[in-house]
Amino acid sequence: MYTFGSGILIGTRTDIAEATPVNFGLVQEVTIEESASVKEVYGQYQYPLVAARGTVKTTGKAKVARISGLAFANLFYGVTPSSGQLATSFAEAGSVPASSPYTVTVVNSATAADDDGVTYAATGLPLTKVASSPASGQYSVAAGVYTFASADAGKAVLISYTYGVTGSGQKLAITNPLLGTTPTFQALFYTTFQGQAVSLKLNNCVSSKLSFQTKLEDFTMPEFDFSCFADSAGNIMTWSFAEAS
Repeated sequence: MYTFGSGILIGTRTDIAEATPVNFGLVQEVTIEESASVKEVYGQYQYPLVAARGTVKTTGKAKVARISGLAFANLFYGVTPSSGQLATSFAEAGSVPASSPYTVTVVNSATAADDDGVTYAATGLPLTKVASSPASGQYSVAAGVYTFASADAGKAVLISYTYGVTGSGQKLAITNPLLGTTPTFQALFYTTFQGQAVSLKLNNCVSSKLSFQTKLEDFTMPEFDFSCFADSAGNIMTWSFAEAS
């Protein structure tokens, strides 16, 4: 039989009741690897006389093309997403007034969270943040209102900051759990080609790595690494093969 393409990978939490299945998200690559330790007995000859297999380790890796907050929350962190988001406004354009008060109120001042810096629009040079009474090349900020020096009157600035958004998006609040806290999930892999299909059910898995890389002129593709172990009934996995007639 033959198979083609990356297939589909779905994870379902096994450590909570009534868990919702989660698609890993437009998988680009899936790797399932079985590795076993082998012990061999030698005599006076070059090749072993007998061999026995010891422990076996099952690991998987999935590279995905869609960033899924639900997949991150369920399959790696083991948390429940909340609605809303911490959004970023990068290099928001503003202009210091020509007369007092020399303040710029950012667009999202009502929910402003963290200041991420100010630069001069003309030169790109950064201004220095101070607590109050800024001099030339300095600024202070409170509740989304940026205050500048009279010496910078009329100058264009670019302001970066974060702010809260309600009613859209998802937010994962990650705390510091106790050692041993381990979200587990069942993984189902499926692929089909011209009436031929392969499916693999991994009964119990734990994600050992979540990587998130960006690259110039390319899409971001998170990767999940996971290991498999026996469920409460001692079952590890089930392979299924359907060949075309």
